[in-house]
Amino acid sequence: MSILQSKINKILVLVVSIFAIGVVGYMWLSKYSFIDALYMTVITVTTVGFGEVKPFTPEEKIFTIVLILTSIIVFGYAVSAFSEYLVSGKLFDYLKHKRVEKQVEQLKKHTIVCGYGRIGKQAILKLKNYNEDFVVVEKNKEISEFLDSEGILNLNGDSTLDETLINAGIEKASFLLTALPSDADNLFVVLTARQLNKNCKVISRASNESSYGKLKIAGADNVIMPGKLGGNHMASLVSTPDVIEFVDRLTIGGDTTANLEEIDIDDLPKKYLNKTILDLDLRKRTGCTVIGFRNPDKDYVINPESDSVLISGSHLIVLGRPEQILKLRELF
Repeated sequence: MSILQSKINKILVLVVSIFAIGVVGYMWLSKYSFIDALYMTVITVTTVGFGEVKPFTPEEKIFTIVLILTSIIVFGYAVSAFSEYLVSGKLFDYLKHKRVEKQVEQLKKHTIVCGYGRIGKQAILKLKNYNEDFVVVEKNKEISEFLDSEGILNLNGDSTLDETLINAGIEKASFLLTALPSDADNLFVVLTARQLNKNCKVISRASNESSYGKLKIAGADNVIMPGKLGGNHMASLVSTPDVIEFVDRLTIGGDTTANLEEIDIDDLPKKYLNKTILDLDLRKRTGCTVIGFRNPDKDYVINPESDSVLISGSHLIVLGRPEQILKLRELF
């Protein structure tokens, strides 16, 4: 992209230079006004063939010959460069890159997903259900083209590079999910993201136990090990199958299918601040039940007491049927 942009800039500079030399040359040699000099330069450079403003002296003819030959070379180079990028498809890549950049610039507090593999695909499906803004960074061009066909906002690039994450809006992002197949690449992404945005919550995938600690030290807020989670899930289905089946049926995202909802106390009407869970009276008003409470120190309380105080910075986790969750959203 930078090579293409530099070539375009070079062509523009050469074309502007040709016109500037022509105008200045005719104003100096022929004592033309600016308009006459510009007119002569345009008909000379474009080889239209109109007559000159006044008969040329030998010096003016030599200058015109040089100007014509130089302009032919410049425009020939421009056509050649344009054709090269048009045939190779790089021009369309450049235009797509610019379009994506404009879309990313409009995002705030979005999520960056690095890698569209098995884990990344599942994460994207969930984010779409949550109606969250996100952009995918994918190195494989074929996968990037597939994402384009699916209407998924994506950048084709290496997510381990600073420039790629900056183009994905890391400085304004709230979350970054890195699900690359290599733990080393995930480590680089975590280090880069943490350097560019200290407030962004970084969640990384890890394949090996030895990578877990390294990713945490690098700055990952959460490290997920799919293999370990899958094994634990399978073992739990043996010991407590009904509990796991029930939990699997709970839906977090979606407009009409959610069973769990997170409530930020700061988003509630001010009259509920510093009141208790009992004062909200969610059970009576919506049918939902408060099953969790997180205080500003990020300590979680399961099945909190009704006299727990709703202080600023805390969150409630609420359980209910889809219609009850919808009613909850309407009320608050």
